[in-house]
Amino acid sequence: MTSPSAAPAPTSAPAARPEIRRITAVVNAASGSVGPDAAEALRAILAARDIDATVLAPDPHEIEETVRLAVNTRPDLLVILAGDGTARLAAELCGPAGPMVAPLPGGTMNLLPHALYGNRPWREALAAALDAGIERKVSGGVIDGHTFYCSAILGSPALWARAREAVRKGRLLEAWRRGAYALRRAFTGDIHYALDGGPRRAAEAMVLISPLISKVMEEETALEVAALEMHSASEVFRLAFNGLVSDWRHDPGVVNQFASYGHVWARRSIPAILDGEILRLEHGARFEFRPAAFRVLAPSTAHPEAAL
Repeated sequence: MTSPSAAPAPTSAPAARPEIRRITAVVNAASGSVGPDAAEALRAILAARDIDATVLAPDPHEIEETVRLAVNTRPDLLVILAGDGTARLAAELCGPAGPMVAPLPGGTMNLLPHALYGNRPWREALAAALDAGIERKVSGGVIDGHTFYCSAILGSPALWARAREAVRKGRLLEAWRRGAYALRRAFTGDIHYALDGGPRRAAEAMVLISPLISKVMEEETALEVAALEMHSASEVFRLAFNGLVSDWRHDPGVVNQFASYGHVWARRSIPAILDGEILRLEHGARFEFRPAAFRVLAPSTAHPEAAL
């Protein structure tokens, strides 16, 4: 394994508290743990702080359109109480020059909210952001036009996510079918990759980790790339055991390094999970690091419970 070594982070003056005069919030009551009373509860939290706020609670099929409209109104802060995909969409639409974002934990995995606010319920996360948050620039990555801010899993392990979702929805026959397909695709070495113009290598899967949640990165200068070079179930078990008792980066089946850009290839489309969202990439895709992907209202440092 090639283990990256993190350089010390430069010191800087404390960030100033941003002035927030106008907030727009989008609430998906049907998402994860949000619930039907969330919009009213959110209005009450904002009213108690005498903030001019517009709270939108559209039907689930209108969420994407509503988020786009909310971004276009250019509030000082866009609050998102919804699932992982909606949080990722809001961050992508706002970008580094748009409104600040407060993505609250309202989904099932809540990767981005937990990285920013810790494992807090959404009411506590919102209060912490409003009362003590600062403006932070969050880095991330983009692959084949799709953004991610925590991690991207590429390759056969991503196929198990569909089986997991089917189990969660009680669709056991579908879960069995998807699990069997994932098992057939395992250990095929489908992924080929090259980092920063380097040599081409093969792997079972790849994980792209942003500086926001990487345990070994202190400077936001690149993505951490973990290539999983495993060829049997016993090697997967070994990696899982190493992850429980030590840093998984020390496993001999993991090749770990930094990269500012790279390419991945496969014989067919590449299954992927980007910040909890399941999708498929083309059989050839490029990824790159984005040093300032969007702005967030959050505490000054990432939370260790979200680190990888």
